[in-house]
Amino acid sequence: MVKKNLSIIAVIIVSIIAVLDLSNYGIPPTHDGEYHVIRFQQFYKVLSEGVLYPRWSPDFNNGFGIPLFNYVYPLPNYMAAIFHALGFGFIDSFKLNMATATIAGAIFMYLWAKKYWGDLGGIVSSVFYTFSPYHFLDIYVRGSVGEVWSLGLAPGLFWSYLNFLETRKRFFLILSGIFLALLVLAHNILALVFFGFFVIYAAFLISNGFRKIGKVGDVRDLGLIVFTGLGLAAPFWLPALLETKSVQGLQIFNPIEHFPKLYQLVYSSWGYGFSGIDPANGVNRAGQMSFQIGIANLIAFMGSIVVLFLSRNKKILLFFIVLFLATVFLITPFSIILWKNIPIMAYIQFPWRLLSAVVLITAFLAGALVHAALYKKKKKLQIVIFIALIFSPIALSIGYAKAPFYHKRNDIHYLTRSNFKDGTNSPGNSFNTRWLMGAPKKRKDKIEVLSGSPKIKITEFKSISYSFTIDSKENSKLLINTAYFPGWAAEINEKRTNISENEGRMVLALPSGTNKIRVFLDNTPIQKLSYIYFLASTLILVLYPGVKLIHPPGGLRRHVDFSGA
Repeated sequence: MVKKNLSIIAVIIVSIIAVLDLSNYGIPPTHDGEYHVIRFQQFYKVLSEGVLYPRWSPDFNNGFGIPLFNYVYPLPNYMAAIFHALGFGFIDSFKLNMATATIAGAIFMYLWAKKYWGDLGGIVSSVFYTFSPYHFLDIYVRGSVGEVWSLGLAPGLFWSYLNFLETRKRFFLILSGIFLALLVLAHNILALVFFGFFVIYAAFLISNGFRKIGKVGDVRDLGLIVFTGLGLAAPFWLPALLETKSVQGLQIFNPIEHFPKLYQLVYSSWGYGFSGIDPANGVNRAGQMSFQIGIANLIAFMGSIVVLFLSRNKKILLFFIVLFLATVFLITPFSIILWKNIPIMAYIQFPWRLLSAVVLITAFLAGALVHAALYKKKKKLQIVIFIALIFSPIALSIGYAKAPFYHKRNDIHYLTRSNFKDGTNSPGNSFNTRWLMGAPKKRKDKIEVLSGSPKIKITEFKSISYSFTIDSKENSKLLINTAYFPGWAAEINEKRTNISENEGRMVLALPSGTNKIRVFLDNTPIQKLSYIYFLASTLILVLYPGVKLIHPPGGLRRHVDFSGA
């Protein structure tokens, strides 16, 4: 059993080496890491109160709350909740998130590349993927836990879909839909990038089909995967996309200010700063952050061009070589006209974010270099190339697999500090509701009396639900010191009533007498629609009968194996 899984074990060991530095006490000084720690705490707080899909962060914004989780990718938050439930702190949950995602990515890249380049080629691709400089930039510089998860899941989607086309097993169709959903839940921006790559890759496989099953059926099944995958993730992306007008500050970056210089893609110093124009002084922060593709990755790309001329089947190599060139073009200033004129590209924010796709492409191509030696039936040469390719990315990038230092802090440091908890937890005042002008001042009481003289007795107080009783001899009006947002609702004696807005807060008019009041965050119509889409997708996947395989497994090898077997 151990011998059978030796390659997987080797891949896991190498990936553990890549994230071993995260075992240090404290938190590395990354761009986003401290944001995530306090977000994890807020998400867990609401989740532990029985809300299966938290959308509100109750303590941010000086206690007025913001709909943060209605717009921010939830997968890392759920993973952190699992880790925290197991006894880990939120800082450790942040590091465990990135370690788990990195290991998952190494395994999935191995499984996917192995389908094309064999066992040794799969290992090489996995090592290149794990030890790409940009991968370490995401972990140890940016602390972008969502992007690290995207890198962990993307090769899983490619592997699962490839298996489905080969075997026609219903399991892999369902798994492909789940992978697509997880990719969306991991990071909405990179999901757009990898979704585009997936559709292009799937179209390539269908148009170069290895089975005479009919392309119409393949297109139908791809459509089913896309429909159900997006459906499983609909509770996140549908409200995040269609309810953007209810918040402010979502688009604060101008992509054309963040182009790396061409030489920086080959080599750039390993800084820990930011990219783009410094808003404080208008100076370009070039050189503060590395955008290098990686020397080993570039060698793999150039080597794949040589291998292209040795291959009996050039299609898959040529496809990824062209994909590499197109992606690099989009990263450079040469593509500025596209960034200016295609609105959806502004959503990506930073052109260099496409380096995530470059990492995947070059790592995949690296495995072909080992397989080329097998085509020439030179086993010893293949072993030599394999060893050289394994050690080259590790030797060239191991220096990036660490943080410069660690803040020796625990969770309390972040949970008790005003600068982390009382703002919106995002740059540019992002995710604050559009009705609140500026940061509101803290209020002592959640409920204030605007008119009348009611007696208020709180019976239950939760993150997104307040219950209390009112005794008043006259009509009264209350001010709820929570940010107004569509979805907040109220019941008086279990009957729905209207909530009005005043300076970004909620106002509730009450009749005289004794009244039981409940104010709670309900689902908006769009959120309800997203749950319907989710349930419909779940039912389709459960009830889908599957498709029988017309030709036996093995047809795939005729198109991807250099041996021509």
